[in-house]
This record gives sequence, structure tokens and C-alpha cells, in this order.
Amino acid sequence: MNFAYTNQARRSSKTKLPSSGKYVAYRSKGNPRPIVGLLDPSSTTVTPLRFPDNSPVRSLHHLIEEWDRFNETLIPGTPVENISDVVVLAPLRGRDVICVGKNYKEHAEEFHNSGYDASDNKAQPDFPVIFTKRASSIIGNGAHIYPHPAVTQSVDYEGELAIIVGRGGIGIKREDAWDHVWGATIVNDVTARERQKNHKQFYIGKSLDTFCPMGPWAVHKSALDFKNMHLTTKLNDNIVQSQSTSELIFDIPTLIETCSMGVTLQPGDVIATGTPAGVCLSTGVFLKDGDVVEIEITGIGKLKNKVVDRGRAPDCVPVRTS
Repeated sequence: MNFAYTNQARRSSKTKLPSSGKYVAYRSKGNPRPIVGLLDPSSTTVTPLRFPDNSPVRSLHHLIEEWDRFNETLIPGTPVENISDVVVLAPLRGRDVICVGKNYKEHAEEFHNSGYDASDNKAQPDFPVIFTKRASSIIGNGAHIYPHPAVTQSVDYEGELAIIVGRGGIGIKREDAWDHVWGATIVNDVTARERQKNHKQFYIGKSLDTFCPMGPWAVHKSALDFKNMHLTTKLNDNIVQSQSTSELIFDIPTLIETCSMGVTLQPGDVIATGTPAGVCLSTGVFLKDGDVVEIEITGIGKLKNKVVDRGRAPDCVPVRTS
């Protein structure tokens, strides 16, 4: 990286960045290529970020990987734009999402009793249930969920707190786990229930294109109180899920310890921690064209996506993280 400052970089570096801790991946007229910016909550504007050599921050994966080197020397770029005028992208794209199943007691029981649980002989697991969602399933806030009517008739939502790994590692001990957390975002773990049941493993039922809404942005842990975060999911403006994220069966340090057992976690990896009770399978009435799912978590924001059947899945564009 070239660290020769331009005159513009010197001038920009004197401007104080907003301190919200909310990092937005987006593109716009002013920045047609994807870029990472910092949200100013007091004015709902987003400021594009640059590294000290004045190169744009194109990937949140890259920023998190270089966090300890550059987080205090990032430069505000231009143009500063209203968040309503940009296309917000999923904050972390291009990698499979690590997910946890049956991690709230009431949901574990509703899932086990629904007839769709082919994973275990009992409701509450003895060890964390870990699976992944394909990277090609990730979409951003406001993007449409395609229901894949030729594949499934049982599309369900799952509102989840998702942890973002900061410092990577293998064999991370539970007592050291918080040192490896960068922050958090929201994931809607959209699921094709009969595929989840029929294939036993969760991968296919969880990985259909558009089945991983993520966002609306990534929030650094310095701006979050993990002991006092509440998750609320609304379906067509009706509350269907409401629970404190502190009520996980397996807490965040346990999940990080489990997911790093013989497996290297990398900066920017996303771990979706599980969903509370109140999903569609409890009623047998599943998502349909026109339904709107909104998930809100204290300190993060709202992730909102509409189910839209336009006759075909949207094109899946390959995303490179670097």
C-alpha cells in the first residue's frame, strides 16, 4: 500500500469521522463501485471511508482484517450522501455464513414438535448445532426474497443476531472469545422447511438464492451492549418474535469456541447465533408473495425485506471479497 498522502488526503484527515460505529456497504451515483462508509445517525448521512494512503475501503472484510492498523487513521472521503440515496448492500458478502440451530429453548421445542426436525431425537441439543448458508444466498437490506415456488412451499423467516469475527484464530478458548469479536449485524435465516427436513442436513434448505438477508449494516462492538439487546421480528407489521439475545442456550463465547475447534475463523466471518420462537412452522402458515419481514435488534437497526415472486430467481452475481 502506498502511504504517500495526497493534498486531498491531508485535508480530509483533519475532518472528524462520525462515531456511530455503524459501517455501511453501499454503492451510489457518487460511488458506483461498492464501497464502505460510516453512518452518521444524527443526520442519516453516510461518509465513504479511505485508508491512510487515500485508497477507498472497498470491502469490510479488508477493513476488519486491517482493523488494528488503521481504525484510528481512516480518512473521510467524498461525496457524503443521504442513506436514502444509496443502494445499501449486505455488509459482508462472498463467504458462507456460519449458523447455529436450536439455540433458544422455546424455539428448539417448537421446531422439535413441528414435525420438521430431522436433526435430533430431543428438543434441546447437548452441543451447538452448526451448519452453513451458501454465500450466494446473501442479499442486503431492502432486496427481495425470492420464494422459489418450484423448490419449496414452506418458506420461513428466522430473525437472528449475527456475530462478526474480528481477530481470527483456531482453538479459541471460551474465556478469550470476546477478544475475537469485531461486532455484529442482523441475519434473516430464511428456510425452506421441507427441504431442511427431507435432506436431514440443513444446507440445502437454508441456502437457496436470496435466503440470507443481512444488514442493514455492521456495528462495531464498542457501540453495542451485548447484555441488553432485544430481537423483534415483524411479519407484515405484526410482532411474531420477541426475545432478549442474552437468552441463548449456548452463549457467544461458547459458539466461538465451538466454531474454532480445529477450524480457523477468519476476520469478517459471520456467525448467526440462532432464532427465537415464533417462526412460521409453529402455525403452518408460511411466507408468500408480498409478505414483508422486518427484524430489529437493539443497537444495530432494522433489516427489512419483501417476498417477491417475479417468476424467476434474480441473477446471482459473483462477489469477490478483495
